[in-house]
Amino acid sequence: MIIVGGEFEVDPDERDRFLADRHDVMRRSRNESGCLEYTFSADPLDPGRVLLYERWESQEALDAHLSALRAGPPSSGTDVTPRAASITLYDVAGQRAL
Repeated sequence: MIIVGGEFEVDPDERDRFLADRHDVMRRSRNESGCLEYTFSADPLDPGRVLLYERWESQEALDAHLSALRAGPPSSGTDVTPRAASITLYDVAGQRAL
């Protein structure tokens, strides 16, 4: 399993639009083979922060997703550009219930 975690710094006044403009990307990604979770969400304590959480069955599934994005995803129609972004990929060796 692969987990992708990210954070975006946006203008607090534009955060809702930034998130709304990603609804279609979330829907499309969730329908891709191997996608277990794909969510952009607002940080409840920091109005200028957006979190990204993705889970993929395999590196191959994530690679296919990234290739599709690089090939020219439909424009989100937004002009909201993050001030900063950080995205990290985690290789998961195992999992268990808490």
